[in-house]
Amino acid sequence: MAQRKTYRKIYQKNRKKVLFFSVLKLFGLGCLLATFIVLFVFVFYAKDLPRPEIFTEKHFIESTKIYDRTGKVLLYEIYGEEKRTIVSLENIPEYLKQAVIVTEDANFYHHFGIDFEGILRSILINLKIGRPVYGGSTIPQQLIRSAFFTPEKTIERKIREIILALELDRRYSKDEILGWYLNQIPLGQNAYGVESASQIYFNKPVSDITMAESAVLAALIQAPYHFSPYGEDKDKLLARKDYVLERMLEEGFLTKENLEIAKEEIIEFKTPTTIKAPHFVLYIIENYLKPKYGQDLEYLKENGVKIYTSLDWELQELAEKVIKEGVERNKIYNAYNAALVAINPENGEILAMVGSADWYATSSYPQNCTAGRDCLFDPKFNVAIGTKESPGRQPGSAFKPFIYATAFEKGGYDDRTKVTDEASNFGVWGNKEYTPQNYDGMFRGWVNLRQGLAQSLNIPSIKVLFLAGLENKVESLGINNFLGLENVFLKGLENSIETAKNMGITTLNKPLSSYGPAIVLGGGEVKLLDMASAYGAFATEGLAIPPVSVLKIEDYDGNTIEKNKKTLKRVLPKDVARLINNILSDNEARTPMFGARSHLYFDDYQVAAKTGTTDNFRDAWTIGYTPSIVVGVWVGNNNNAPMIKKQPAATVAGPIFHDFLKEILLELPKEQFTP
Repeated sequence: MAQRKTYRKIYQKNRKKVLFFSVLKLFGLGCLLATFIVLFVFVFYAKDLPRPEIFTEKHFIESTKIYDRTGKVLLYEIYGEEKRTIVSLENIPEYLKQAVIVTEDANFYHHFGIDFEGILRSILINLKIGRPVYGGSTIPQQLIRSAFFTPEKTIERKIREIILALELDRRYSKDEILGWYLNQIPLGQNAYGVESASQIYFNKPVSDITMAESAVLAALIQAPYHFSPYGEDKDKLLARKDYVLERMLEEGFLTKENLEIAKEEIIEFKTPTTIKAPHFVLYIIENYLKPKYGQDLEYLKENGVKIYTSLDWELQELAEKVIKEGVERNKIYNAYNAALVAINPENGEILAMVGSADWYATSSYPQNCTAGRDCLFDPKFNVAIGTKESPGRQPGSAFKPFIYATAFEKGGYDDRTKVTDEASNFGVWGNKEYTPQNYDGMFRGWVNLRQGLAQSLNIPSIKVLFLAGLENKVESLGINNFLGLENVFLKGLENSIETAKNMGITTLNKPLSSYGPAIVLGGGEVKLLDMASAYGAFATEGLAIPPVSVLKIEDYDGNTIEKNKKTLKRVLPKDVARLINNILSDNEARTPMFGARSHLYFDDYQVAAKTGTTDNFRDAWTIGYTPSIVVGVWVGNNNNAPMIKKQPAATVAGPIFHDFLKEILLELPKEQFTP
């Protein structure tokens, strides 16, 4: 009996051991099985995952930037779905980093890619409010999701996201991950990354934003379109901004005093300005970039190219200002539009281009007018360059210097040559005898060519066209009837158009007979940009260069893709250009027609200038220059409606020209043309 009790005790003792080891084996098998399942899931979902190395091997999608000549003023961005500008973490304010971390991932510097505490906290909050609002995703998880996955919420995507977040955190430093995150996150208005968002919302680089503005950007991360400052939910955005600031206080990044200051700061949200110098930028896109990179500009939308243009932003702002002011003055003359181009004649660089009175205005008069010439004023139509269908405007007497330069060069004439200013018949053109008048209806008898050009006399200037076509030089020209001599005019016309084209005019491609002697008075359509560029050949004493709009283009890494290499080319003899400069800057010679202190005159500065007014007062031009700058101004209406009160160009275009150039001359040395 005693022996049986002993066996029972041994059996019970062994049974406990067996049971313990059996449970231990089952637990081990369970752990092994769980590990196997986890590894299987990891391998299954990780096999097709993108590699985290993409963040170091390949740059983010970044928009192409079009800058002014300094590279400091952003004029426009070419982008697809993502508008992004990459900045280094060092250029991002510390308080913005703190604001983002306290609201998006408070344990960022302490976890290893995922935050179990954060996940548990979000679950409890979701249970409390009864909705799955908070996800507990860490910054690495959000970065992975934004870079690689669609917004769809599935278990599979979450597993993949966690796997990559763990791997990302293992391979890279926290600062690297934070930098990528701040350049990747969407923040509304097509802005990706804090730099683009700062430019859009505050119109300044992210390095310059305040603490309160930093809190706004951090607040936008949760729901960028829902919290848009331009919609009905602006108050919700500002409330969340205050929440971000309070979280910064809780985490010790703010004092109570700084919290109150930041809360009281008035946030000024700038109206998104998608483009500066719009006519100039679109001129570059249509005429320079699309021929090189294709009509869709796909390469430029994603590869972060930097385009440095010739534009001087300060001059552009001045040009836009004087154009607006001038148009307001000119409305009493029924002139509702104007354009301006400024060029550096020494290198052809376009310094300013304003193609209409106001790009952001609406078309005016008549109501519901369509694009192009149907409106008195069409804001989007660039009068400075026109289109293929509407290449330019008639320049009036602003074309005369090309005629005189041709006569000086081809015929060997000079400013002392005399012609008669009297009623004249210039032959039959278009089945009609051509008998024009001077602007003032007066005749002056014998005048020299200096007087003819300086005072813009029509009859003497048409006779200069005749001189330019003569085979043999004459000492003076006193005839007033040219019937039967039309061929001489055609030869002078051919020579003069050749001169104009060599200097930069690109639009005079019709048969010569369609122009006739009327070309002297601006009977052929030209572009304002061409006219300014061509006058530049006078300023450089006979050297011409095509207009330059792009200085250089760099790729994402700062390597130069291309650089402007245009050079000056001689198109006029030096003495001919000097003579034109001398006449057009001779204030005494032009005084009988324009007055001693006209808008073409500048105290203590030598400025060459010429006006042009077309028949029926449809177009008014003023083009002037010094050795360092050329300025061209056009005034009129898009629909070619005439101005009223018969005001000449000196009255409607001259003041705009003068207001612009007088500001520039203050910054330039007092230059003199070579005698």
